[in-house]
Amino acid sequence: MIKIYPFKAFLPVADKASQIASEPYDVISTEEARQKAEGNEISYLQVVRPEIGFAPGVDPYGDAIYDQAAQNLQKLIDDGLLVEDKPGLYIYRQTYLEREQFGIVCCYDVKQYRDDKIKKHEKTRPDKEDDRTRHLTTCSAHAEPVFLSFRDTARTAELIKQDAASDPVIDFTAGDGVQHTIWRVADAESYVAAFSEIDSVYIADGHHRTAAGERAATQRQSENPSHTGNEEYNRVLSVMFPSSHLKILAYNRVVKDLNGLSSEEFIAKLAEAGSVEPTDNPVPDQAGCLCIYVGGNWYHFRFDVARIDHNDPIDSLDVALLQNLILDPILGVGDPRIDLRIGFVGGIRGTLELEKRVDSGSDAVAFSMYPTSIQQLFEVSDSGKIMPPKSTWFEPKLRSGLFVHRFEKFD
Repeated sequence: MIKIYPFKAFLPVADKASQIASEPYDVISTEEARQKAEGNEISYLQVVRPEIGFAPGVDPYGDAIYDQAAQNLQKLIDDGLLVEDKPGLYIYRQTYLEREQFGIVCCYDVKQYRDDKIKKHEKTRPDKEDDRTRHLTTCSAHAEPVFLSFRDTARTAELIKQDAASDPVIDFTAGDGVQHTIWRVADAESYVAAFSEIDSVYIADGHHRTAAGERAATQRQSENPSHTGNEEYNRVLSVMFPSSHLKILAYNRVVKDLNGLSSEEFIAKLAEAGSVEPTDNPVPDQAGCLCIYVGGNWYHFRFDVARIDHNDPIDSLDVALLQNLILDPILGVGDPRIDLRIGFVGGIRGTLELEKRVDSGSDAVAFSMYPTSIQQLFEVSDSGKIMPPKSTWFEPKLRSGLFVHRFEKFD
C-alpha cells in the first residue's frame, strides 16, 4: 500500500503566483534562468537557481550559493509572498494545447522509496544528488516536487473530479502557454484511504530529487537523537498523476558524424537492421519505427521484427534498438551517457530542430523517435531494470514555487 500525507504547504499569494512560479531547476541553464528572472526579484528561480544573483562564472556549488537559496526562500516568506496554509492536500491541473492532466499534491515517506514502493527507472549521478541534497538541507525545505505516476483507479478519478469542481485557490497561465490551476482538497483522508489500495507509484521525472530527499532525511535522522520516523524531514513533496493523464513525448537523437561513411553508405548499411525508404513524414507512426534525417532527406526506418525481443522490457524499447542495432554497430557510438558524439533533443522542440542541426552542419544525422509509453515505463520499473538514458520526455513540466514543504533543522 502507498501511504500519502497531508502537509502544511507554503503557497504563493494568488495575485503574484505567475511572477513567483518558475521553471524547474533541471530544465533551464544558469544563463537562461538569469535572463528569465531579470527584473523579477520574486521569481522562484532565485531559490532553485540562486547563482543568478552572483556574477557570471561563480562556482554554482559554493557554500554562498546554497546559503543564498535559503535566504531567498526566507525572504519570500517574510515578505508575505509565500504563505503557510493549514495541513492538507491539493489538486494541481496543468492545461496545455487543449490537454489536461490532474495531479494530487502530497508527501510520501522516504521509507517507501527505500522499500521500492516508489519505483525508479533511471540511474542518478552522484554530483547531481550531492547538489540537490545540499540544497534541501540548507533550505530545510523541499523546494520542488517529485513528478510521480500511478495506475488509475476509479476512486481517485472520482475524488479528483469532485475537488476540481470547486473554486481554485490559484489559477494563472505562464508565459509558455501552460495554465496552472490549484484546488484545495476538501477531505484529505479520503485520498489517504484511496492510496492505501495502490501497491506502487512510479517516478516519471525527478530521480535526483527523489534520491536527494532520501539522503536529506537520512542526514536529518543522524542529527536528531530523538528520531521517531514521524518528522517532516521523512516526507518528500510530490505530485502524483494518474497514468492515463500523462503524455510522454519523444526524446530524439542527433549524432555529430557518420563514422566515416557517406550518407548513401549509411543508408545502405541500415538494411542490416531493418527496412528503410524515403518519406515526407518526419514523425514515426508506431513503435518499432523511427525517421532519419541525413543528407537533406528524411527516411522511414522499420526495425526487423525478428531482431526485437518483446519479452525484454529494455531491449524492446525503440531507444535501445536504435543504440544496439544502429548507433553502436554502424556509427560507433558507445555508451550514450558519456559519448560526446551523441546529443539529445526533447520532443517539445519538434522535428524542425532536428533538420536545423543537421542542415547547419553541427550534426550529421538526426533520429526522430516514437515515444516510449507510460506502460513501458511501468514495466521497466517493475522489473527493477534501468532505462537507457533520455528515454522519456514529459511535458508540461511541474512549475516550481507553487508548493513548498518545510521540515525540521537541527543545530
